[in-house]
Amino acid sequence: MSNQSDIAVVGLAVMGANLALNLADSGNRVTVYNRTASVTDEFMTGEAGEKDMVPAHTLEEMVASLASPRVILLMVKAGPPVDAVLDDLVPLLDPGDVVIDGGNSLYTDTARRYQTLKQAGIRFVGAGVSGGEEGARHGPSIMPGGDPEAWPVVREILQGIAAKAPDGAPCCEWIGEGGAGHFVKMVHNGIEYGDMQVIAEAYDLMRRGLGMAPAEIGEVFARWDQGRLRSYLVEITADILSATENGKPMIDGILDAAGQKGTGKWTVVASMEAGEPTTLVAEAVYARIVSSDPDRRRRAAGVFDTPVGDLSGVSEGDIETALYASKIISYAQGFRLMKTASDENGWALDMGALASIWRAGCIIRAVFLEDITAAYEAEPDLPDLTEAAFFASALTDAEPAWRKVVAAAALAGIPSPAYSSALAYFDGMRSARLPADLIQAQRDYFGAHTFERVDRPRGEFFHHDWIPG
Repeated sequence: MSNQSDIAVVGLAVMGANLALNLADSGNRVTVYNRTASVTDEFMTGEAGEKDMVPAHTLEEMVASLASPRVILLMVKAGPPVDAVLDDLVPLLDPGDVVIDGGNSLYTDTARRYQTLKQAGIRFVGAGVSGGEEGARHGPSIMPGGDPEAWPVVREILQGIAAKAPDGAPCCEWIGEGGAGHFVKMVHNGIEYGDMQVIAEAYDLMRRGLGMAPAEIGEVFARWDQGRLRSYLVEITADILSATENGKPMIDGILDAAGQKGTGKWTVVASMEAGEPTTLVAEAVYARIVSSDPDRRRRAAGVFDTPVGDLSGVSEGDIETALYASKIISYAQGFRLMKTASDENGWALDMGALASIWRAGCIIRAVFLEDITAAYEAEPDLPDLTEAAFFASALTDAEPAWRKVVAAAALAGIPSPAYSSALAYFDGMRSARLPADLIQAQRDYFGAHTFERVDRPRGEFFHHDWIPG
């Protein structure tokens, strides 16, 4: 029996350490390496010391410990640190070896690295990994893309550690070439931003608008977690709102300033470049930005009266409906963005497969994704999720309560940017005519940018002499 390792993990922070343990539990001999040698030594004194693991204190030692073709998983901070590790690592490798970047790298960086390493004969994979600490340890959702020749080498390893969906399928499938895997992970994270925002808005509406205590709201979320909103994020929200500290709600001790690491912003920027609106994700990103300066908000509260009234005529059920409808819009926007990017980059993304691998392990795992998977299985070329019969019917049924919640929130002075932007998108996308005709006329008036006509074929452009005389 060979004493060489099947895979090496570089970077032993929370995600890297837990993935290493997961890999060992799945029957792999694992070499672990961290730039700071003491981190490696400390890791080996814990649970890792009881598993089939090999500590390495130099990259040379790590590379020498691996069976050929070598498989190396990088779990280091995205950006320049990944390039720095690759600069040191690649000269030690042989053609055919595989390097996997399992961090949250920007997909354009992954595409660049793929092309660079391909010239050196190294098979590079950019794999999005979702699930946080728990997922990494016990089964995440994994979205690998990059060099297709690497997939046969790493498939068994990655699918072996991935979460299993309710039907037993591993939540890991090959996404596509180049930066496809990290693009899909980026959109996943953007959708995650949206999910968290629509949940937060429901909490705010119930707390300030309905006057409910955190524990009461937690009970509502626990009930919702038994129905169509059943998901990891709704489940943990119920737990969070029921938690106490010194007899008081734990939530009340947390500063209302949300952080972010950039993947939501990347999603919005990518959507603008692709010409596909992800308006709900954008509002979620901006809501975090607004929250991030509580001092500014408190100053404004001292200048402007902030009349927060009750949500007259709005029930918990209405809020649940508004949340659900807004969630449909957010996912529809995300899947449109992935489809457009797939067409532009030749990735041939399978939308149903993407929904399928998000059903377990990842942060946005939810029963809702079973419905999305079914919609794409029934119609693989579905142009827009909202056009599937199931979701079209759900939006139609939700519309009265959705409008009531958005209107009541505006009258009560409670911001609901995700719900209102989703509703505005819903109204805009089904409008046979929008006021963009006036915008185009204005552009032609001041800049001679031309316009198309309703009585002529698309693609023909005209200019009008708007100034009389």
